[in-house]
Amino acid sequence: MKKIVFAVLALFLLWQAAPAQDKNFDKEKLDAYFDAIEAADRFWGSVALSLSGEVIYRRSVGYSDYENGKNAREGSKYRIGSISKTFTSVLVMKAFEQGKLALGQTIDAFFPSVPNAGKITIRHLLSHRSGIHNFTDDPDYLTWNAEPRTESQMVALIAERGSDFEPGSGVRYSNSNFVLLTFILEKVFAAPYAELLRQYICEPLGLDNTYMGGLIDPGKNECQSYRYLGGWTLMTQTHPSIPMGAGSVVSTPEDLNAFAHALFSGRLVKPESLEMMKTIEDGFGMGLFITPFYDKRGYGHTGGIDGFGAVFTYFPDDNLAYSLTSNAANFNKNDVSIAVLSAFYGKSYEIPEFVTYPVDPADLDQYTGTYSSYDVPLKITISRVNNSLIALATDQSAFPLEPFDKDKFQYEVEGVVLEFDPSEKAMILKQRGAELEFFKD
Repeated sequence: MKKIVFAVLALFLLWQAAPAQDKNFDKEKLDAYFDAIEAADRFWGSVALSLSGEVIYRRSVGYSDYENGKNAREGSKYRIGSISKTFTSVLVMKAFEQGKLALGQTIDAFFPSVPNAGKITIRHLLSHRSGIHNFTDDPDYLTWNAEPRTESQMVALIAERGSDFEPGSGVRYSNSNFVLLTFILEKVFAAPYAELLRQYICEPLGLDNTYMGGLIDPGKNECQSYRYLGGWTLMTQTHPSIPMGAGSVVSTPEDLNAFAHALFSGRLVKPESLEMMKTIEDGFGMGLFITPFYDKRGYGHTGGIDGFGAVFTYFPDDNLAYSLTSNAANFNKNDVSIAVLSAFYGKSYEIPEFVTYPVDPADLDQYTGTYSSYDVPLKITISRVNNSLIALATDQSAFPLEPFDKDKFQYEVEGVVLEFDPSEKAMILKQRGAELEFFKD
């Protein structure tokens, strides 16, 4: 329950019937949309839309390196987080097709110390059905994620965190699965993951801006990442030795679209391998999810690491690929994706207007303090930083609050609304239709 403040992002939740695609793609309006969010300094990142393998729209806004005043541009490279898992899944299918792995084989020969290793299969790892605990869910994760880790250290950590359910009996997203798959790939191919990525995917497809990331190097047009806490703050980097093939790949929207077109046209894996990847059970495929948009059905993945966010999806009926990469946002990135796809498909969307409700900075102190709820074991501390309010929930990262009405503040990125009653020292948290009452300690 304490994770209510950060509910999982649901992509493109627009299920009603859509009209026929508008062939007159209004790029000028879409440019105006990006002009608006750039002028308001709400979103930094890049998007690309590709039809039949050809880029038909691209746009970059904001900064890639804020401290040095370097703007994002075509070719700016971003960490793509969990979209790395789709690349890793392709490499696993390569190993399967070459007879180096069987999807039904268990992992005890590789990791005998992992609980249930004799029951967990490669297929379980690929489809998040292993039961292996997700180490990034642990409250202490952000205390050590910037430190390098060896394979033996990561395996020991994963083994120590144990299992959440019997293999195959349920499904739960776990980065641990794909960290282990990375090490398995390195063993069966006898090569580092970075080399496998280059040899089997990036070099054949000409993905010059896609590779296994290291520590960020702005001199190579790699983006830094930021979060907004009353001002843009540089994020601490997760060391790439930790997420490995679960989240350490670097790319661009154009490269992600080229990857999508190649994957779904049969240039990377055999048709039967692709069908296994696309088979969705309990919401999960093998490195792929369904991304619906109105009556369209796309396949893709999302990613997030530190201040980075990313999306890629492919709509097979239209041979359309869309990707977004971001290194900073004080705005719901899902709205950006909806706008781009709406522009292509001739759907209605609004150019956002950002109007800040005026609050006297002296009045902000009445909201500060630590609030507790009788309903959930969650505390939220409200503090003032200069002329802004910052919220910090138990075991969560801090997030900014923006006033939009009297005694009402929001964190639009996650759809969080906080309504204060200073006279009663109370606060109501609203998110995704849920409401929880808190009282100042």
